[in-house]
Amino acid sequence: MQLPIQTLTRTLRMPWEDDASVADLVDIASAADRSGMDFIGVCDHVAIPDNDYAKNMTTTWYDTVATLGYLAAQTTTVKLLSVVWIAAYRHPLQTAKSFSTLAHLSGGRTILGVGAGHVEAEFDALGVPFKKRGKILDETLEAVQGTLGTEFASHHGEHYSYADVGIGPQPPNGELPVWVGGNSPAAWRRAGRFGTGYIPMGNPKEQIPEIMGVVEQAAAEAGRSVDGFAMGYMPGLIYVGELDFDTGGWPAISGSPEQIAAALQEAGDLGATTLHLRFANRSKAELSDQIEAFGSEVAPLLR
Repeated sequence: MQLPIQTLTRTLRMPWEDDASVADLVDIASAADRSGMDFIGVCDHVAIPDNDYAKNMTTTWYDTVATLGYLAAQTTTVKLLSVVWIAAYRHPLQTAKSFSTLAHLSGGRTILGVGAGHVEAEFDALGVPFKKRGKILDETLEAVQGTLGTEFASHHGEHYSYADVGIGPQPPNGELPVWVGGNSPAAWRRAGRFGTGYIPMGNPKEQIPEIMGVVEQAAAEAGRSVDGFAMGYMPGLIYVGELDFDTGGWPAISGSPEQIAAALQEAGDLGATTLHLRFANRSKAELSDQIEAFGSEVAPLLR
């Protein structure tokens, strides 16, 4: 799940999050950790513009790596996902350094989740060409992979060039999983060429076979295997029990653990292997309860 509180964008947050504290954020991350969740996620924005496009985003977006690093020290088993890191905003050596260090500190619990980005004025503020963001992301992923498992790395590309520079500490075993987000065939192909997983953007479950087909073809063309690929699916809001309050227009899956598991298993039968969850809730306590109920009552029913 993507964590609450770390972003207050109006399209994602619940009202109680406006006054939530860092301790509340840690409590939710800890509940996910205790409940056996696979990952917790933190978003990425640097500088939100004051324009109509961003009018619902608000300016509160916790720094991705700083937040994941803080939560790494508060958790034990749950993985730490950037969802998603706008790689074009940084030099690839900075991305490699940040996530390799996070992986080292967390004992290999880090997943680099990346995306091309969508806020054009933010790119302008950072001096990054918006129309080249996809190519920059591809080159960044190639460059980051070139730093793994070696003491010194070199790269010579269209946007970045360097030779014989060291990036340490390394992730455990020199491995850094990469999940790619994006709601386009270009993103799906990128996931096949570079990724070990796909981060969904609200795609309907019926589209899962199409996405996975593109991923598999791109991986084959790149000489890569898709064994163990984390094919993501993002259902509507989840609520274990009777949902008797307004969800603000968000579709929801609710009812008994058996009913919820059956609904989610439909996506699994179509090829999804990883759930990206959000829970209907009205308070931190209710969200914690929902996380724990899902972990103990629904997750064991999924195959």
